[in-house]
Amino acid sequence: MGCYSTRPIAGQSTALGSMLLISINDAGRAELAGSMGPSISAIEGRLLEKDSSAYVLAVAQIHMYGGGDQVWSGEKVRIKSEFVNTVSEKKFSRTKTGLISAAAVGVVAIVLSKGLNGMSTGEEGKPPPDSGVSVKYPRFGR
Repeated sequence: MGCYSTRPIAGQSTALGSMLLISINDAGRAELAGSMGPSISAIEGRLLEKDSSAYVLAVAQIHMYGGGDQVWSGEKVRIKSEFVNTVSEKKFSRTKTGLISAAAVGVVAIVLSKGLNGMSTGEEGKPPPDSGVSVKYPRFGR
């Protein structure tokens, strides 16, 4: 797990094995609906082949319009270039991952330094003050 960044690669060659995020146009959505689902917005996967007419990906995930993703297991899919809006390369970001990890470590350190009980009482060792609300039950006699 970690953070990733994407950068458009329009007109640039990409190395085989790169992780791509391919945005699908309306024609592609209609053509791929039967095999991949009707509301595909983008397909993410590892580039296996590329020529002037198509991309061949080992699909890792499909992103849908309106939210939601479908995780795939590397199935090989050919996507015609005419069905593609944009192509971006997805790369691991050491900087973003480092910042998020440092923030998480900081939060854990604060929680551990306060102790789980100390955070709720305000003062260590003292119970929290009474809320002032009490419940009285009527006494029933025989």
